[in-house]
Amino acid sequence: EAVGHRVTHGARRFHEATRIDDSVIAEIESLSALAPLHNPPAIAGIRMARQSWPQAPQVAVFDTAFHGDMPPHASTYAVPEEWRQSGVVRRFGFHGTSHRYVMERVAEALGVSPAELRIISCHLGSGASVCAIERGVSIDTSMGMTPLEGLVMGSRCGTSTPASRPMCTAR
Repeated sequence: EAVGHRVTHGARRFHEATRIDDSVIAEIESLSALAPLHNPPAIAGIRMARQSWPQAPQVAVFDTAFHGDMPPHASTYAVPEEWRQSGVVRRFGFHGTSHRYVMERVAEALGVSPAELRIISCHLGSGASVCAIERGVSIDTSMGMTPLEGLVMGSRCGTSTPASRPMCTAR
């Protein structure tokens, strides 16, 4: 009846599940430089699904959306104001679909509303991140502007100095 797609980077543009059309695909493509290992394969999957099921609604769910309301002290880098005003230089956070799911299952298991929780969610695997969730909202996360920042991961060295970054990329 419909096709859902997990898309890693939605930047500030996508804060919720979004019906896919050509303009949405173009915007996801424009964010590929911020998630080059993730967004291009998602776009390929979207195109394939649209070709295979042209009548079915296609919806994108963005990993960054869950972190969209992080407070400024958690989402702002110490960079010039004009960079911050661009809307691109900020900590977006990732694995939001996973952290939201953990929050919902914890609330269910405890028999409380997500608005009553204060938890740390850990997404551990080849990609890894932690997220502080307070009252159902992401208030901080280990990941930043791109999926490279944060914890050590299967093919990413996590946070490091810029000079060491080229040595960190594993293939």
